[in-house]
Amino acid sequence: MLASVLVTSPDLKTAEKICSALIEKRLAACANYFPTKSMYRWKGRIESSEEFIIILKIRSDDFKAVSGEISRLHPYDLPCIVKYEIADGLPLYLDWIRESTSRPPED
Repeated sequence: MLASVLVTSPDLKTAEKICSALIEKRLAACANYFPTKSMYRWKGRIESSEEFIIILKIRSDDFKAVSGEISRLHPYDLPCIVKYEIADGLPLYLDWIRESTSRPPED
């Protein structure tokens, strides 16, 4: 199975650092990131901020490693890291995700 992972990031630098690390480790085939405005409740108050949304394309089995790497690199105490299973898609694109996230077997 394949999945998309949605992450919010406080700034462009953090978004790029997370995306680069995951693609380098072949934990993500692709990352899209773009600015957004967020509104949320935090510690009893309504807050708003400018953030970056990251959408990653991954193998579902890699989610634990992906979320661990994001948590390690992310400055938030409680980062948004949410997985959505990909139910269907262009077969050639889905094959590309699998190819881009394949890693040599460990000895």
